[in-house]
Amino acid sequence: MTWRSWSDQAGNGLEWIQLIQQNLSGSILASCVVLAIVDSQDHSDPALQRSFFFNSIWILMSSDVNPAIEGSRCLVTGGAGFIGSHLVEGILAAGGKVRVLDNFSTGFRHNLDQFEDGQVELLEGDASDFAVVQQAVVDVDLVFHAAAMASVPRSMREPDLCHAWCTTSTVNLLQASAAAGVRRLVLSSTSAAYGDSTFVSKRETDPSAPLSPYAAAKLAAESYCHAFQRSFEIETVVLRYFNVFGPRQDPKSEYSAVIPKFVSMILSGERPVIFGDGNQSRDFVFVKDVVQANLLAATAVDAPGGTFNIARGERTTLLELLTTLRKILDQHIEPIHEPPRVGDVRDSLADISEARRRLNFEPATTIAEGLQRSVEYYRSLI
Repeated sequence: MTWRSWSDQAGNGLEWIQLIQQNLSGSILASCVVLAIVDSQDHSDPALQRSFFFNSIWILMSSDVNPAIEGSRCLVTGGAGFIGSHLVEGILAAGGKVRVLDNFSTGFRHNLDQFEDGQVELLEGDASDFAVVQQAVVDVDLVFHAAAMASVPRSMREPDLCHAWCTTSTVNLLQASAAAGVRRLVLSSTSAAYGDSTFVSKRETDPSAPLSPYAAAKLAAESYCHAFQRSFEIETVVLRYFNVFGPRQDPKSEYSAVIPKFVSMILSGERPVIFGDGNQSRDFVFVKDVVQANLLAATAVDAPGGTFNIARGERTTLLELLTTLRKILDQHIEPIHEPPRVGDVRDSLADISEARRRLNFEPATTIAEGLQRSVEYYRSLI
């Protein structure tokens, strides 16, 4: 039975729970219901609420991720950031205990305000500082390394800082984690590693061709992970994110990603800026699916030593993205075209067959559903 057939049968909240009880039990049921409710309640439309509820239930029931996370002590670096705060939410819903390490250079304290006192232990500090990292990994089972300079343009301006935040931080965490007895480290990496590869669909075995200091720093971090996996007493997993989007993505920074920029500009009555002709493509993936990939990477038996593309496996051009957003927002503002930016990749599309095979990863949120949720979030900020 698929989640869609569940959704077709369920007419209200009580019927949802009754259907779930027939298919799940014990701690898996509890964790699934909690995370699904958290995921769906952000949405105001009842039909989409139900859709997101069953998305979460289905992807969680398809694996044994929750029993493996339950009770684990987890460190999330960059936990006050966009992806990191969603990851904190997912770990807590799965029964894990969370410590956050963040220097608040790009993260926000308000991203952690949703959690009750005592749910999250917060350490303010920089992962490029080894003494800070040593303190952060004490009594930790799993490390989710999401802290980074996640901006190609900024890395072009500040390559030394990019190296510190992306590479030095990873080495520090690996060294301290191996010494402290951490079981596994999951690295948030990037599809920028492929550069302008001539392959239409990027596979993990394709050659790397970094075009920016950001991509180079992440590739170096990946290499350190593989080296520690082979030579030290710690398991490592590398996740190469493609274009992640969703609520809490900062629309105000000059380094903001394309979706929050487009949405915030259209809502403000401004014309969105496209660098290039707009036919460049991206493989967009909703942040909740990225959280699930992390939880699977932290628990799957076949994950250690692996590098995995995390995306939907679908290509969307920026012009197509803008058209969808204009429909959702009921706006018809024309974009401003500016010259392409140095370091930007032209086309990006993931082959996610390896993540499906070894992690049991399956993206559950469509682009349209994710954009709807993102738009509602940015509207709430106005």
